[in-house]
Parts: sequence; C-alpha cells; structure tokens
Amino acid sequence: MNAQRPAASASGPEGWDDEELAAPVARRDGARELSSGVKPLLVLGKIRGILDSFTLSRPALTLSEIRAATGYPTSTVQRLVANLVAEEFLDREGDRVRIGVKFAYWAAPATRGLDELEIIKPVLEGLRDLTGETVTLFRLEENVRVCVAMAETRHALRREMHVGKLLPLHAGSAGRVLLAWNPDAEAAVLSSTLERLTEHTITDPDRLRSDVDQTRRDGYAITSDERDEGATGLAAPVFTSMGDLAGALSVSGPSLRVTAEKCQAWIEPLVAAAEQATRLIGGRLPR
Repeated sequence: MNAQRPAASASGPEGWDDEELAAPVARRDGARELSSGVKPLLVLGKIRGILDSFTLSRPALTLSEIRAATGYPTSTVQRLVANLVAEEFLDREGDRVRIGVKFAYWAAPATRGLDELEIIKPVLEGLRDLTGETVTLFRLEENVRVCVAMAETRHALRREMHVGKLLPLHAGSAGRVLLAWNPDAEAAVLSSTLERLTEHTITDPDRLRSDVDQTRRDGYAITSDERDEGATGLAAPVFTSMGDLAGALSVSGPSLRVTAEKCQAWIEPLVAAAEQATRLIGGRLPR
C-alpha cells in the first residue's frame, strides 16, 4: 500500500482524526541557535522518542504501539503524530504510520561523500566485541559474494578471511541472506549446479529454495558446516535507501565456540546491528 498524506475525512481507526492529522505544525520563524544555558525544547525529545520507536523489524506502527514504545500519554502521541504526518516526518498507511520517505531526501546530504564502509565500521567492531567472533560484510558480485569489510576476532583460532575474498552464494549464512533478498541472484543460483564443498553443503535446488524462503521469513540465517567443516555463521541483511539489498552482515567462527546456544543468543544483537548499519547509510527496510 502506498504511503499517503492525511485526507480531511471522518475519523479513522485507533482514534485517528483526519482533520487533526492535516493540521500543520506551528512554525517559529527566526528561531535562535541554542547556546550554553538555553533550555532545550522538550518536544524535540518526545519527537525523537516517537521516531526511535520504528525499527527495520517494525517499520509501521499503530498509535497504540507508539504509546507502548514511548510511554507517552495518548493525547501527546495523537498530537505529535498528527503534526509529524502533516509535515512528512511520518507517512500514514491506514491505521499505521511509518518513517516518512522524505527522510531519504533529508539524509542524502548527511552521507554524501562519506565512505559507507567507514560509516558502518564501528557497527562491525561493536558486534565483534560483543560476540568475540569475526564480523564481516559481504556484497553480491555477479555470481559470488565478496567480503568488503571485516572486524576480525582476537582469538588465536580463527577462520581465514580477508577483505576481497570471494565465496560461493549457495553455501553459508551470508550467501543465504544475499539470495533471500535478491530474486535474480536466487534464480541464477538455483538454476546452476550447486557444488558440494562439504558433506553438509546443500546441493538440492528445492531444499536450497526452501531454506532461502525460510531466511526471508525469519529475517536472518544460521548455517553450520556448509562451506567449511567445523564452522558456523549467522547473517542478517543490510538495505539501501531504496530498500534494495546492500549486503549481508555476518558473525562466524569455529563451531566449538559458535554453538547453537550462542547463535540463538546473538540473533537479536546481529539483527539490531544490521538495522543500525542500514540507518547509518540512509537505508530502509523494503516494503
């Protein structure tokens, strides 16, 4: 459903008042720059609280969900959301709102001229420090995946990895993610011969298709022993400003350290890191 500006009509679901939604934000011409000792506008903190409620896993929220996420009174949420919609900070879709597409336009100057890989480097390092394992960012290149950035584990026992390394798409968690959000790559790989790299490499196209579908539903992938025996990894997608796949953020290491229990515990921080990387490059979740 396409996002749209509010129309002046009868009240909608969840307490929406279309006339209220259409009300413009009061402007303060000649506003002065804050300096030492000047009190901040408290409303800005509340607006940020509302905007921070949205995540890649929850890109559209109802008023009730915003109230629950922020703890703000109902009247405050209704008033602020109405004005944010009117000024295109938020877009309305039925009884839900999402971050306005206008933000992509506003964000463009902030990242212009900056190296995306440098921008998200702290994200990789933070996830590496949290898990203790190597964190990599893979991008799709033709019919393979290439490591374009990494934060290496400090453990002596580690998997061999370096920036520029090329790996197959049909094996490993990062490959699974790259296939899940790129239909053309998925079709190409599924129609090709799937090379057996280990005893656990998936070589049956139907099974691989099923696993890719599951990855798309889950929002992440976990694999073990597919490319290298005794190695486990998990990965989640990073997206561009157009909602296209930018890459796959992956945590990987020896299976003796990267256990099934740790993989489950790391899903949430991995997905959060991928969402943070997406935000830093001005990206958004695909609709």
